[in-house]
Amino acid sequence: MFARLIRNYRLPCLATMLLPLGNAVAAPADVIAPAHPFISAATANFATIPPERQQALRKLALFAQTKLKSGEPAQLTFICTHNSRRSHLSQIWAQVAGTWYGVNGLTTFSGGTEATAMNPRTVRALERAGLTIAAETEGKNPIYQVTYSATAAPIRSFSKVYNADGNPTTNFAAAMTCSQADKNCPMVEGSTLRVSIPYEDPKVADDTPEEAARYDATAHLIATEMFYLVSQIKL
Repeated sequence: MFARLIRNYRLPCLATMLLPLGNAVAAPADVIAPAHPFISAATANFATIPPERQQALRKLALFAQTKLKSGEPAQLTFICTHNSRRSHLSQIWAQVAGTWYGVNGLTTFSGGTEATAMNPRTVRALERAGLTIAAETEGKNPIYQVTYSATAAPIRSFSKVYNADGNPTTNFAAAMTCSQADKNCPMVEGSTLRVSIPYEDPKVADDTPEEAARYDATAHLIATEMFYLVSQIKL
């Protein structure tokens, strides 16, 4: 599946990049300018998302839309095994998409079935995409401040279990971003919706000449789907 998605991905030339479609209220000025080319490339690739994945992403969008229209917060928690790569990429790009499209009240989180560390390769991929990241702490599980907006607070990113302090424990949608977590967590305690959207782990390319390219491709793929998800929230 991942290979097919990557094969279908096309990076358009800068001269033909499109601003995102979907919600009428797009707020690119609120997102830091260095990330705009990456985001424009991602939003130009909505047509490459397979129908079955569009359907899964629309379930999450409908959950958020329903909550927001009823005056409740829309909380999405992205879950993988180690909360190291895919869940962070999903959380961060979904939150950026919320700002890009002006979807107030959408809050994203990430967690794992166990805590390890946010992988530094993930950090570097986000930096190459135009986000600004600073380490708040050091050690085995450092905390990073991910700046994506001139007005919104940075995202505080580190590895944690999905129900750790600071993450929602009720009234949230769980998005399973890896097949192992999907298998090991048939029930996510406290969630009102559980949707499987697995991605292949880019760690398969760790310490190889293809490492950066694989992480960048995964970041593009996840960003494309997260921006599609948020574009489907109709308020």
